Amino acid sequence: MTGLPKTLMTIGGILLILGFLMQFIKIGKLPGDIVIKKENATFYFPIVTSILISVILSIVFYFFGRLK
Repeated sequence: MTGLPKTLMTIGGILLILGFLMQFIKIGKLPGDIVIKKENATFYFPIVTSILISVILSIVFYFFGRLK
């Protein structure tokens, strides 16, 4: 279990960097994302953004798997 703290710190650092980059990259406003606005509520479902991120991560993990 000595690697668990290091792993959690690495994941936290990656999330921090991604959160910072998301401030400047507007990836959640793609055509096809569902936005429903009512009087005092807004529902947002980023379906196209989710598919795009899934495809990108699948390609990245595929190449990392091939390097082993």
